[in-house]
Amino acid sequence: MSNNAGERAVDLVIDGKKRRFDIDDPELPGWVKKKALESENYPYDDKLDKRDYAGQLEALQIELIKVQSWLRDTGERVIVVFEGRDAAGKGGSINVTRAYMSPRTARIVALPKPTERERGQWYYQRYVDHFPTTGEFVLFDRSWYNRAGVEPVMGFCSDMEHRRFLAETPDFERLQVHDGVHLFKFWLNIGREMQLERFHDRRHNPLKVWKLSPMDIASLNKWDDYTKKRNMMLEHTHSDHAPWTVVRANDKRRARINLLRHLLLTLPYSGRDKGAIGEIDEKILGFGPDFLTD
Repeated sequence: MSNNAGERAVDLVIDGKKRRFDIDDPELPGWVKKKALESENYPYDDKLDKRDYAGQLEALQIELIKVQSWLRDTGERVIVVFEGRDAAGKGGSINVTRAYMSPRTARIVALPKPTERERGQWYYQRYVDHFPTTGEFVLFDRSWYNRAGVEPVMGFCSDMEHRRFLAETPDFERLQVHDGVHLFKFWLNIGREMQLERFHDRRHNPLKVWKLSPMDIASLNKWDDYTKKRNMMLEHTHSDHAPWTVVRANDKRRARINLLRHLLLTLPYSGRDKGAIGEIDEKILGFGPDFLTD
């Protein structure tokens, strides 16, 4: 972790007052706690009850087992892309999705930074190498969309490379869909105060401190830069053949339940129990850039 304290603090204007948040402060400031859940216009005042969540999640995970049987019997292929800011809840959403599926055919792909050889390849090549074969369900914990957010914000790609990515990605994804892949793209959206609360939790919880990376620290004061790149990404790569599913994720429980419902209501698997799946909460899940401004 960086030793530069200035990199680990951020100034925000809350209720007309300038407030300073320092991630090394062992006490979470009250204004962060107060504003976290409601940040980014979150529509609920409380989190989903833990017991309600557990019951709904189990029913959805049973349906996912049916999906895996359907994939085995039909040879269909699924790619699920999870994107969002640091601490948006991507890893937890991936874990509950794959929890009871066989790891032989349900794979998580979380690639490290590219090697020297990979940097010299066609940009998408390192991701294509991990695409599913018949009967597989592949979950990307970040994906080719690194070039839409992290890379341009952190200076890891040029403006031209970023623009080319936004222009070419819809065609790249059209090839996947036309080849029969079921492609899902989830953007997990959180507010700034919620991100700060989760960063603080990682910093001071010995079981989670490994999750707080130097990249997380570097992103603390780049919120607006990431917002700009997020908006560009959604505008240029939301398409009829590969739409962005946007999930308001300040409450991880509601986010997970609704993204799983979307998966299960979209895939044409055998034996679907719509009653067990339930209905999508349209306050939590929507599509494309317009949903963020609703």
